[in-house]
Amino acid sequence: MTEAPQILLDHRLKSLRLPSVLREYGKLARQAAAEGLDHVQFLARLIELEMIDRERRMIERRIKAAKFPAVKSLDSFDFKAIPALNKMQILELARCEWIERRENVIALGPSGTGKTHIALGLGLSACQKGLSVGFVTAAALVHELIEAADDRRLQRLQKLMVSQDLLIIDELGFVPLSKTGAELLFEVISQRYERGSIVITSNLPFDEWTEVFGSERLTGAILDRLTHHVHILELNGDSYRLRQSRQTQD
Repeated sequence: MTEAPQILLDHRLKSLRLPSVLREYGKLARQAAAEGLDHVQFLARLIELEMIDRERRMIERRIKAAKFPAVKSLDSFDFKAIPALNKMQILELARCEWIERRENVIALGPSGTGKTHIALGLGLSACQKGLSVGFVTAAALVHELIEAADDRRLQRLQKLMVSQDLLIIDELGFVPLSKTGAELLFEVISQRYERGSIVITSNLPFDEWTEVFGSERLTGAILDRLTHHVHILELNGDSYRLRQSRQTQD
């Protein structure tokens, strides 16, 4: 290929936003010539590379938009440490069909048993399936909702919370909520009811959630919505941080 047509081709591929085609067409053309492939086979391989790379970039954008504190997969979760946890149930949840059905997941257990890891793993699986995900701690979400209410942008934030396919609310129960904060969190849960899936992790059993929301009536209304279509995961065991500390001392 002479220099002028190649420069023009490169310019047009950039304009069309086909970075993988731009990067790979020269090398792939040489391979195609060596293998005796016709132009259709060459083009098919080139477009396949572009599609694979485009999907990878889209997954990366969804992961970034989710605002995960860390990217963790279910492959790295130590199921042997929590023998009561049903591994097959978790792997089934990783298929994300429950999100399509707008069901919820609630992970309960003491600190350090892997609830957040499970939530992050399910969130990552959802991103890989092409779904939109948001991750936030309960305390941070309530703080954000209160600030939005004060700044008169609450409806915009609530609309964002509802629009995501999956909303992960981590660490519910670590900090008691104010009356206003509890009511605002209830609104988010209520607005997402049967419209979008929620994952909640909590260190408290359900009968102690009143300590967080400060009202039996409000707690009952929240649990009524969350548990209508729900998968409950109980992670009972020692903290993995405690186990690591013991192993270090041994």
